[in-house]
Amino acid sequence: MTPVPTRAEKADQLRTIGAERILVKDGPYGSMIQSYRLDEDGYRGGAKFQDKLGNHDQKGNNDLLNLTRPDVISEICNAYLDAGADIVATNTFNANAI
Repeated sequence: MTPVPTRAEKADQLRTIGAERILVKDGPYGSMIQSYRLDEDGYRGGAKFQDKLGNHDQKGNNDLLNLTRPDVISEICNAYLDAGADIVATNTFNANAI
């Protein structure tokens, strides 16, 4: 089994590759999420999260999809990689302590 590189090793690898060529980062998650046209249930992700989300509307809560619909976020990441991105970030534009 191949050992998992440490954070420092990954950073060194990124710097090395970045010194050799331009790296391409992914694009916007929000507009890609919109293309899925998810309804309220789509954002809630099924029965697993229903009791934890209360009665507040969740439609449009894109960061929530990391938990409720990782399949959607994974598809978006893979689409960016398939399009040639070297780096994918996280879907956390609105995530904050509030």
